[in-house]
Amino acid sequence: MRAFLLIDIQNDFLPGGSLAVPDGDKVIPLVNQLQPGFDLVVATQDWHPQNHKSFASNHTNKNAFDVIDLNGIQQVLWPDHCVQNTPGADLSEELQTELIRTIIRKGTNPEIDSYSGFYDNGHLQTTGLADFLREHEVQEIYIAGLAGDYCVYFTAIDALEAGFNTYLIEDACRPLSPENFELAKQEIIAKGGKIIQSQDIITTTPTKV
Repeated sequence: MRAFLLIDIQNDFLPGGSLAVPDGDKVIPLVNQLQPGFDLVVATQDWHPQNHKSFASNHTNKNAFDVIDLNGIQQVLWPDHCVQNTPGADLSEELQTELIRTIIRKGTNPEIDSYSGFYDNGHLQTTGLADFLREHEVQEIYIAGLAGDYCVYFTAIDALEAGFNTYLIEDACRPLSPENFELAKQEIIAKGGKIIQSQDIITTTPTKV
């Protein structure tokens, strides 16, 4: 079984959002095109409470993109984004959702951030994604979405550590920092993952009906 993970394709990460990823909207047509070729489609969704401690606004004399120690973990402070039950947290209206089997919400604990779709940043609590994939006998995971150098990257690393064959679809991701994305891809490869292009799937995978 092959699963397609759609990482955080939410309004706040798209142009005009509070934490917009450059050209983030460009992944959506590719992601929509690819979905029918997979056995299982899963989306992740940042779902922060307003008092989340990864928000710069919740720290005195701190600015967005400052780095602090948060309960023993290095934490980038972000603009408020993907606050629960706000339009910014919604999946993009342009994203086709009919084939999405489940949505994994993450970042709900105000004391710790959660980049990965599998765990919080301290690996203290699982999201249940690995168990869900194993229940559906998934062996291969293909990952796309936002941002390539943060939530996509950490999801890929955790997928590899969980024993899944992991593929990052490079042209269906966009990073905050291209330089950091290059380093992220190198680490994914070093840990046994593969970096591919959407065309690799389109030309080798028959469309499911």
